[in-house]
Amino acid sequence: MKMDSDLLHSPAVGLTEEEEADMNDWKLPLTFMKKRHLEKIEGSKALAQSWRMKDRMKTVSVALVLCLNVGVDPPDVVKTSPCARLECWIDPLSMSPQKALETIGANLQKQYENWQPRARYKQSLDPTVDEVKKLCTSLRRNAKEERVLFHYNGHGVPRPTVNGEIWVFNKNYTQYIPLSIYDLQTWMGSPSIFVYDCSNAGIIVKSFKQFALQREQELEVAAINPSHPLAQMPLPPSMKNCIQLAACEANELLPMNPDLPADLFTSCLTTPIKIALRWFCMQKSAKLVPGVTLDLIEKIPGRLNDRRTPLGELNWIFTAITDTIAWNVLPRDLFQKLFRQDLLVASLFRNFLLAERIMRSYNCTPVSSPRLPPTYMHAMWWAWDFAVDICLSQLPTIIEEGTTFRNSPFFAEQLTAFQVWLTMGVENRNPPEQLPIVLQVLLSQVHRLRALELLGMFLDLGPWAVSLALSVGIFPYVLKLLQSSARELRPKLVFIWAKILAVDSSCQADLVKDNGHKYFLSVLADSYMPAEYRTMAVFILAVIVNSYSTGQEACLQGNLIANCLEQLSDPHPLLRQWVAICLGRIWQNFEPARWCGVRDSAHEKLYTLLSDPIPEVRCAAVFALGTFVGNSAERTDHSTTIDHNVAMMLAQLINDGSPVVRKELVVALSHLVVQYESNFCTVALQFIEEEKNYAVPSPANTAEPGNMTPVRDSPAIPRLRSVNSYTNIRAVTTARNLNKSLQNLNLNEEGVPAAFSPGNLSTSSSASSTLGSPDNDEYILSFETIDKMRRVSSYSSLNSLIGVSFNSVYTQIWRVLLHLAADPFPEVSDLAMKVLNSIAYKATMNARPQRILDSGSLTQSAPASPTSKGTHIHQAGGSPPMPSTSSSSLTNDVPKPPAREQPAIRPPYTPTLGGQAPHSHQFPRTRKMFDKGPEQAAEDGEEPGGHRNYVSLALQTGLCDWSAKYFAQPVMKIPEEHDLESQVRMERQWRFLRNARVRRQSRVITQRGISRLDDQIFINRNPGVPSVVKFHPFNSCIAVADKDSICFWDWEKGERLDYFYNGNPRYTRITAMEYLNGHDCSLLLTATDDGALRVWKNFADQKNPEMVTAWQGLSDMLPTTRGQPSSSTHSLARRVSIYLDRSKQGGAGMVVDWEQETGLLMTSGDVRVIRIWDTDREMKVQDIPTGADSCVTSLSCDSQRSLIVAGLGDGSVRVFDRRMGPSECRVMTYREHGAWVVKAHLQKDTDGNVISVSVNGDVRFFEPRTPDSINVLQTVKGLTALDIHPQANLFACGSMNQFIAVYNANGDVISNIKYYDGFMGQRIGAISCLAFHPYWPHLAVGSNDYYMSIYSAEKRLR
Repeated sequence: MKMDSDLLHSPAVGLTEEEEADMNDWKLPLTFMKKRHLEKIEGSKALAQSWRMKDRMKTVSVALVLCLNVGVDPPDVVKTSPCARLECWIDPLSMSPQKALETIGANLQKQYENWQPRARYKQSLDPTVDEVKKLCTSLRRNAKEERVLFHYNGHGVPRPTVNGEIWVFNKNYTQYIPLSIYDLQTWMGSPSIFVYDCSNAGIIVKSFKQFALQREQELEVAAINPSHPLAQMPLPPSMKNCIQLAACEANELLPMNPDLPADLFTSCLTTPIKIALRWFCMQKSAKLVPGVTLDLIEKIPGRLNDRRTPLGELNWIFTAITDTIAWNVLPRDLFQKLFRQDLLVASLFRNFLLAERIMRSYNCTPVSSPRLPPTYMHAMWWAWDFAVDICLSQLPTIIEEGTTFRNSPFFAEQLTAFQVWLTMGVENRNPPEQLPIVLQVLLSQVHRLRALELLGMFLDLGPWAVSLALSVGIFPYVLKLLQSSARELRPKLVFIWAKILAVDSSCQADLVKDNGHKYFLSVLADSYMPAEYRTMAVFILAVIVNSYSTGQEACLQGNLIANCLEQLSDPHPLLRQWVAICLGRIWQNFEPARWCGVRDSAHEKLYTLLSDPIPEVRCAAVFALGTFVGNSAERTDHSTTIDHNVAMMLAQLINDGSPVVRKELVVALSHLVVQYESNFCTVALQFIEEEKNYAVPSPANTAEPGNMTPVRDSPAIPRLRSVNSYTNIRAVTTARNLNKSLQNLNLNEEGVPAAFSPGNLSTSSSASSTLGSPDNDEYILSFETIDKMRRVSSYSSLNSLIGVSFNSVYTQIWRVLLHLAADPFPEVSDLAMKVLNSIAYKATMNARPQRILDSGSLTQSAPASPTSKGTHIHQAGGSPPMPSTSSSSLTNDVPKPPAREQPAIRPPYTPTLGGQAPHSHQFPRTRKMFDKGPEQAAEDGEEPGGHRNYVSLALQTGLCDWSAKYFAQPVMKIPEEHDLESQVRMERQWRFLRNARVRRQSRVITQRGISRLDDQIFINRNPGVPSVVKFHPFNSCIAVADKDSICFWDWEKGERLDYFYNGNPRYTRITAMEYLNGHDCSLLLTATDDGALRVWKNFADQKNPEMVTAWQGLSDMLPTTRGQPSSSTHSLARRVSIYLDRSKQGGAGMVVDWEQETGLLMTSGDVRVIRIWDTDREMKVQDIPTGADSCVTSLSCDSQRSLIVAGLGDGSVRVFDRRMGPSECRVMTYREHGAWVVKAHLQKDTDGNVISVSVNGDVRFFEPRTPDSINVLQTVKGLTALDIHPQANLFACGSMNQFIAVYNANGDVISNIKYYDGFMGQRIGAISCLAFHPYWPHLAVGSNDYYMSIYSAEKRLR
């Protein structure tokens, strides 16, 4: 079932050298293209399952009414001579009439008993009206709600009348008495089944329907008008649930052929094999089977219910064929009702299909209600004739010579037909007609292994196949097979059950009831079973214990926890993932399982999975630990210690690279928050107080004049495209908001960013306002407030203010949640905002004067109390004694709700374009954070406790259901990208051919040598000041980032393709971009100077851009810690950077370098390490200490040599070998530059050099093995930007003096660009960024006056 990775590689046969290089595209790994990145993390929509019988029924009573009057023919039938005489295979004239009648009655009962031995049978032979009435009413009384069968043989009475009457006798048999069907309906009631074996039987069916309709109308009248005379009478029973089988149409007579029995219809219904064989022998084709006579047929050996004998096998084949015909011809719901609801009804209807085939050959058309489509010409009948043929041809030798019976190849052939359908069919086709036959052989020792294998292949086609198989009735069969001890069936059964439960999890109850869970427990414990089957077994067990206490109980008894813990370290990742999910589910709200886990130190064993290389496994481990602490039972000191332990382990995942893991982390921590609500309320109040007391100068006051120039001069900025990153991305929606958000961190005189106030602008608050106070439609804590709290708690001496003891588990978890609320991935931050606001709301609700006593009341001695003890603050133990300043502020401030001091003015609410509520806008700037909450809730009479669960119930990530989808989808099918004919594959091939063309054509140009590079091929005004530009390596798209948005241009056509908001907070800016998978399905990675990384897809095409993933690449890099270059040219560097962007102040922001071959991302910036991320595992793999005291300004790596070169703010260039340990990995340090390094570049050849350039314009070439530079060139001073062309040996410098110089490798200037072509000869603005195309000789330049231009080599070269 596993695909060979070599399939991805295109065949490399007889290729030229160039083509060989292009073959590498096939070998390059793709990043962020797994299922978790491409689809929403949620379960599939459950299909409504209709296969379960809502009302299984039994036919419990049978009335056999025979009106034969043996010896007297009725007046209206003229019989032929000779004529059909046999009734129930007895000749009535061969004995006295009375005895014949009784024998026929007894025989009919026996024939029915073959199909339903347990029913109550009552015969009524040649009865009167009263006898029939008495019989029917007594049977209905005993049957209660179950089904009753009424069999009527009217061969000795006149034909039914058009008035709806059948005939019976008077006491002395001198008259025929009519019996109205209306009366019969009243006596029989419903549900019932009627069989009519008489001529013109179709009349009865019609009359029956008319009377049933009349009853319905009478019932309606009585219901509407209680005073109506009908309403006073006993109500007639409804006849909706009645089934009728009649021997012929209203105008037809029964066949009188003397070779047939007189009750041919009854024979077909009750002795199908006997009549089918006789009928077969009467056909002309039977002459082809020599020696078979009617007498011989009577002697077929065997019993009907023994499949190993000829008779039994024929009966089995007959059942399979009639079932198959019905399933293929009937609508699904009718098939369920007639062929699956009631054993006797199913048998009668299967046999009815035979009756239709036989009787139509004698010009008789049996009728049924509900009516069936005609089936007598169905192709499966030929398979029946063939099977009968094979069986009968052996008869003479078996009977005369006693040879052994050879079994029919019928089932093997049908399974082969099914296999052909599975392997050869197209995608969209009709369901296979052999499905019911597969069902028939599941319990046969001979065929079951093959049948199970084919059934598994069928179920693997998808949920529709599972639903189809369940509707055929496979369920009881595969349930019964779980009792088998045959080892060879195990893999097949586990696979089938995994498929069933992935589509319909309600089967958990059936499994536990039949002890089926034990089967899967033993498979899981079986170390010889391959990992993929153990995975399916543990998935099945995870479904059994999912929110089902009986299942949890049963599996706990079956030792599931110990079993799972043993497999946590299995090499198979999917098994590890499901073992963790299964553990998380068994102890979810089930205390005995949790304690069993504690005894086996399950939580400690799960910790190892928190650093698993597979993100889904880490997720599952977080889920399991989350439900482990999320049990709402009473807490002891022991369990509280465990909870704290788990919480601190989970907190380490705060900077995990995968958003799915962090989302699961928020949910896991929310369980803890609900558990220790009172303690968290205390912490929340402390933080809220702290945030109020922390004085923050507003940027408005400290702004220097001229600081806002870009905003003032900017034209109305075009509206951004809306972006959906599955949830709402924090889109800045209007031009006004965007302009505001472009104001960067304002600087005060010393060049240190002033702190900013949260009330300023809250457009970035993404909160979808579902939580918060019950009456208020916005959050208590806005995004800004939370962000400020986070930074206050990081920087201020919070601990010294509040007392060391405050650094408790609760405080740390609160900080983790604050951090997650500022997560770059919106879904993570939304979840964390919900949790924080839920607690903030309760904390402020509870902070009432009478509850907060004097400052000494909060002591540390009380044990941590579970929330069930009450949610009031003064009971929350574990919180510190507060220093007097803080406690007085608590006691003085909180009792007077701020709303008293200044009434909250609430302007009319106007949603912004994006439809989100920018929460702070709706209140005056001076508003305190909580002026709404407590007041309103008190008016509404809300109990604070009434809201206890709204955080825990709402929060879940859908991870488990999403993971379960794996089992519902095809597992055996070749994935589309491996399928050579698929569209995905063709598109990929086209892209790789395009890449080859770009490489080839650009190589020709660069090899000729480039003597000039000043032909302007593109100019346009960008919506924001360009800060980073990046060419797509192979198509004509260029990405231009300003502070917080990205614009895409097509430089060939000169048109704008897209513009969207990156989602970074106001005080941060984009400092680097990379194309990931540039050779194939491109993604764009953006890095911002707060250390966040975001990856986008669907940009620059007609779709909406979507965020694929985002994570905190560097955690301790906040834009307030800028290192200064420590050199004499400090002032120049500073002047340059201020000129460029006032917020830089010598900070490098975040720099990245991407290695597609290894999937590694190098990140650094205003930190002292180079952090390497593995994008495949989505985790940090290495931190390389730079050993310097200043920021990293440039990174360049070479995967062949495992080298990383870093340029630093202090002018040094350092070379690291990432294969070595942290202390010895720095292999070379060059200190020749005296100032800030603008760019350090490592050439990609095996003997490539390091090229580095500083702000002073000195370009130095180093050979990585020698300590001194091998060449130095001097360019312009005051460099603001520089790039090096990787192929053409060119480098371009942009300076603050508003020109661009392009040099070749010898240091000769080949072009000087000072003016824009054709743009009214305007001078170029200060260069803010520039970049070469990786292949073409194109140079993109962005300048501070918003213009973005591209220059190229002269036209004749291109």
